[in-house]
Amino acid sequence: MINKLTEKIRKTHAPICVGLDPMLSYVPKQVQETAFKEYGETLEGAAEAIWQFNKAIIDATYDLIPAVKPQIAMYEQFGIPGLVAFKKTVDYCKEKDLVVIGDIKRGDIGSTSSAYAVGHLGKVQVGTKEYAGFDEDFATVNPYLGSDGVNPFIDICKKEKKGLFILVKTSNPSSGEFQDQLINGRPLYELVGEKVAQWGADCMGDEYSYIGAVVGATYPEMGKVLRKIMPKSYILVPGYGAQGGKGKDLVHFFNEDGLGAVVNSSRGIIAAYKQEQYAEFGEANFADASRKAVETMVADIDGALTALK
Repeated sequence: MINKLTEKIRKTHAPICVGLDPMLSYVPKQVQETAFKEYGETLEGAAEAIWQFNKAIIDATYDLIPAVKPQIAMYEQFGIPGLVAFKKTVDYCKEKDLVVIGDIKRGDIGSTSSAYAVGHLGKVQVGTKEYAGFDEDFATVNPYLGSDGVNPFIDICKKEKKGLFILVKTSNPSSGEFQDQLINGRPLYELVGEKVAQWGADCMGDEYSYIGAVVGATYPEMGKVLRKIMPKSYILVPGYGAQGGKGKDLVHFFNEDGLGAVVNSSRGIIAAYKQEQYAEFGEANFADASRKAVETMVADIDGALTALK
């Protein structure tokens, strides 16, 4: 799957992914009203509104982008109907030939970790048959429990030719409380980065490993260091736009070939119609605003990378 991601980034010239992290407050009133008219103000109604919102944004942007990143918590808050909307979103994105990064941030050990891996990336045995559960292409994983928590995911990835993005240096302000702590004179995030490179060396695609890392856009200097530590790992870079990251801050996350990173923007794209610069689109044309936000983001990052050449 890492080969497909690389191929699609080359084809689109857009090393980005759209974070499908919908809050109900992001969904325009007309979409909510249509869903509530059919299902009432229920969890089912909320999930339907989320699904229709996602579908419109996917339809407006899929030809511009290589990947999407749905964050499962935004769906879980609506219970089982929300998870149905998550699955419908994953399946629809795959119909559009998008690479799907399941932002699930799982981290456990033993059979529990294996079950998470099977549910999101693999196939579960039911009698004589096998079924894919959520069936994302990549999943995000928390490595805090060590190799015992990561290896079950790696085993499934090898079997299914899928991939991981392992949390190394996250974009949130308090990440340094643990991730920046020094161990034998070196910050913990560097040691985790070295472990990602080690795991990845045994899981190579044509050019890059399918074991990648999550490194926040809000820490560009740390990203520069980690890029050298993990030269063959793709870096998923959250924190663009709404959290302050800009194209010029992100160039060090990429290799000299212009590859090796995929930058995520969530509410900066899916809620673009709420921003002043896209206000002309209005609620009625929220998906068109999202498309324009994607075009702006691609131009920003491409311009920053071009300036380095």
